Amino acid sequence: MKHEYLLEQMKSRMPEKRFIHTRGVAETAIQLAELYGEDPEKAEIAGILHDSVKYAEQEWLRSIIVSQNMNPVLLDFNHELWHAPVGSYVAKTEFQIADEDILKAIEFHTTGRAGMSKLERIIYVSDMIEPSRKFSGVEPLREKAKIDLEEAMTSCIKHSISFLIEKKQPVFPDSFHCYNDLIQQRGKVKE
Repeated sequence: MKHEYLLEQMKSRMPEKRFIHTRGVAETAIQLAELYGEDPEKAEIAGILHDSVKYAEQEWLRSIIVSQNMNPVLLDFNHELWHAPVGSYVAKTEFQIADEDILKAIEFHTTGRAGMSKLERIIYVSDMIEPSRKFSGVEPLREKAKIDLEEAMTSCIKHSISFLIEKKQPVFPDSFHCYNDLIQQRGKVKE
C-alpha cells in the first residue's frame, strides 16, 4: 500500500515522461535486488523516491542544501545534482523513510560515491538502464547488469564521467572517488 501512495505522490510532482522513468527505475531496482540478494522492497522505495524533487524550484533546492548543512561543494556544480541529496532529505522528512541505506541510495544516485552499498549500486545502475532510457551504449550496460553488479556499476560510472568530460562539464568529486573505489576493490590497479 505504501508503494502505491508513493507512486501517486511522484505522479503529481513530475511530467509523465519522468514518471514513466521513475516506475522503470523502481521495477528495474526490484529485478536487480532479487538477482543480487538485496531487499526488493527497499529497492522499490528508493527507486520510486529517487527523483522526488527533480522538478523543484532551484532556489528552494539551494535553500535546503544550505539550511541542512549539506556538502557546500554541491553549490559549485550544476543544479541538476541537487535533487539527489535534497530528495534524500525529503524522503526522510516528508515520507518518513528512516532506513539509512534507502536514504543514501537516493542521495548518491546521480554522483555515486566511494563505499557504496549494494542497494546504492542497484539504484545507480537502475537509474541508468531502466527500459525508457535510450542512449548509445545502454544495451551493453543492461547486459552487464544481468551478470555482474560490480561490472555494471563500474561501467555506468565510467559512462557518466566520460559523458561529462565529452560535454566539457565538470565532474563532481564523488564520481571520481566512486570510480577509483570500484577499480581498487576489484584489484585492477597495477602495482
